Amino acid sequence: MDVDLRKLRYFVAVAEHLHFGRAAEALHIAQPVLSRQIRALEEELRAQLFVRTKRATELTPAGEQLLADARPLLASAEGLRRRVARAARGGEVFTVGFMPGLIVTPAVRAFGERHPGLTVEVVRTTWDDQTATLHDGRVDVGYVRLPIDRRGLRVTPLWSEPRVAALPADHPLAGKDAVGIADLAHERLLQNPDAVPEWRDVATRRDPEVRFRAVEEKLEHVAGGHGVVVLPLSVAVFYTRPGVGYVPVTDIPPNQVCLAWSAGRRSPLIAEFAAVAREMSVAVDSF
Repeated sequence: MDVDLRKLRYFVAVAEHLHFGRAAEALHIAQPVLSRQIRALEEELRAQLFVRTKRATELTPAGEQLLADARPLLASAEGLRRRVARAARGGEVFTVGFMPGLIVTPAVRAFGERHPGLTVEVVRTTWDDQTATLHDGRVDVGYVRLPIDRRGLRVTPLWSEPRVAALPADHPLAGKDAVGIADLAHERLLQNPDAVPEWRDVATRRDPEVRFRAVEEKLEHVAGGHGVVVLPLSVAVFYTRPGVGYVPVTDIPPNQVCLAWSAGRRSPLIAEFAAVAREMSVAVDSF
């Protein structure tokens, strides 16, 4: 049985919205059309994917499983489309993703000098999309910060670096030589807590989750006295600014920087870039 990717996209939209009307609006199709496509998919898979009541739409266990499998499948299909389109335009392009604070220029330049006919581009990623860009083909390789979901990826370690707390400049802890993660337990965290699981384990404050995508946004809110963030040292060095003080957090593991790429890719260029990246990896270890 061949699964229709269009139906999978429709399914993921409904699963993410848990509302047929909103999903149809996001997909720019009529709701009856969407409902028919989902019923057709359920018939093809011989499984009920949603439970619909007057008040809610919920995933069944089969739907939960399909959602987990459908997302990487759709991302791989999108990656294939991007690579084919790129090849059709002529001229080979190799794209490197990188997280804030990371300097990838030495490896990118060295790699480009080995392949003068290759266009090497760089793309800045964020905590939310550093792996998505690998799955959907926006980048060929990516400098990522752990922890990440490694499913469907190959990952090679490069270096590690200490982590620091970014605090308002007038915060009582801002003048300390170092702090422990427990010292931040009552603070409002202005980032995804999955990025700082050590804080999540000891937190005594349970505010509604706040997520700012850009480092600049996070630090602007820190300077305004709205909370704190925990950052890798290289990010703190790169984004030093008035109104924010940085203090080492000494009792949590360092942040691990890795190079990652899709496990399904077998390009010799990827293997070569990984070797260059390992050779030229340099960690920031002090302000």
